[in-house]
Amino acid sequence: MTNQHRRAFAHALPSPLLGEGRAARLVTPLAILLLAVLFLILPALTARAAMTIQEVKSQKGITAWLVEDHTVPIVAIRFVFDGGTTQDPVGKQGLAHLMTGLFAEGAGDLDSDAFQVKLDDAGAEMSFEAQRDGIYGSMRMLSLRKDAAFDLLRLAVNRPRFDQEPIDRIRAQILSGISASERDPKAIAERKWLRAIYGAHPYSRPDVGTKESLAGVTPADLGAFHKATFARGGLHVAVVGDIDAKRLSEKLDQLFGELPQKQTLSPVADIDPKLGQQVEENYDLPQTSLQLAWPGVKRSAPDYFAVVLMNDILGGSPFTSRLWEEVREKRGLAYGVGSYLVDNEHSHALLVTTATRSDRAAETLSILRQVVKELAEKGPTEAELEASKKYLIGAFPINHLDSSSSIAATLVELQLDNRGIDYIQRRSALIDQVTLEQVKAAAKKLLSAEPAIMVVGPPLGGKG
Repeated sequence: MTNQHRRAFAHALPSPLLGEGRAARLVTPLAILLLAVLFLILPALTARAAMTIQEVKSQKGITAWLVEDHTVPIVAIRFVFDGGTTQDPVGKQGLAHLMTGLFAEGAGDLDSDAFQVKLDDAGAEMSFEAQRDGIYGSMRMLSLRKDAAFDLLRLAVNRPRFDQEPIDRIRAQILSGISASERDPKAIAERKWLRAIYGAHPYSRPDVGTKESLAGVTPADLGAFHKATFARGGLHVAVVGDIDAKRLSEKLDQLFGELPQKQTLSPVADIDPKLGQQVEENYDLPQTSLQLAWPGVKRSAPDYFAVVLMNDILGGSPFTSRLWEEVREKRGLAYGVGSYLVDNEHSHALLVTTATRSDRAAETLSILRQVVKELAEKGPTEAELEASKKYLIGAFPINHLDSSSSIAATLVELQLDNRGIDYIQRRSALIDQVTLEQVKAAAKKLLSAEPAIMVVGPPLGGKG
């Protein structure tokens, strides 16, 4: 869930326009093929939607959600520590991102080479990622070798080395990417957009940092950040696969039991994105990228599911949304167009994104705004609402429960959202009970606002 709904503004830019003509003629056959595949795999996915989720609590009080699956000898674990890149110290932005690149570069008594050899020998895949509101970690391993794999994960979580040579090497890789982004119009626009939307808030800062901020990061800084954020009080864990509750309870204490109880986090304020402005990055490009932002809602809001359905009707569903119909099907202005709910811990928005031929960008922007205006003023039809309900209920297993790793990721996000361990069983009813009037009210409340607009390409010659 998080990969779609917690998407940062910086990661929500439109995909490149791939072309028209032949691609457009392939849409219908492709859709038929996808539906055929769906019917073949739907029974298995439906069974996963009805899976049993256990709450496992270790002797040291560490809690995890577990889905046992002994049909395949695989175990997947996903976890997150609260905090994320918002906790980067002022002047040392990018510290969290740099840190997550170093967990496989040595831990405990193992230097970088020795650790990675051991990881290969254990047949395990390990990754860490710094997002705005959390530090995420995951491992996927063969159950027959889980003891060795879990031991390596324990070392990485508890005793990362932060040796100078790997720090310099990973930092150089990040700096190379930053240098490349300085010549990328979309990356430049992205930074400008974040500053315009969020001002001085931590969300306005680039997650990877800057050349200046990364230059001052030391091993001591990394160690202090690790100590402040890696604590049991801010930990959320999910495990899926060939392991039972008793064994998992033991592993939880092995992995996380040595960590301090409480995190030491700096407070982060809630912020509403600053709308009603237009941000332009003018480049002589053959296509123009467009991004528009309206208000969003918290996942805990009473009208959250009404907003989810409204967004799906607007631009959330491929092939059937209003934006797809008006921009792609009727006029052939873009290869892809869509809308997304952005759900960060401290800010929320609804984004519309597309990319089109630069000589038709002003026209496309005008149509985007008109589609949104009509939905705000009139709301959806009953038929649109029923179709959206069916899609959102039926697509959930495909989008979120199609592998052990994706199930673990979904369960972690449900914990972060305080959805409850029975949410997957309750979700269909929560969607079904939404009324047409509630969706109309949600559309009017959010889409009547004046949006923020970003344009990357030649000047429009007008404001759309």
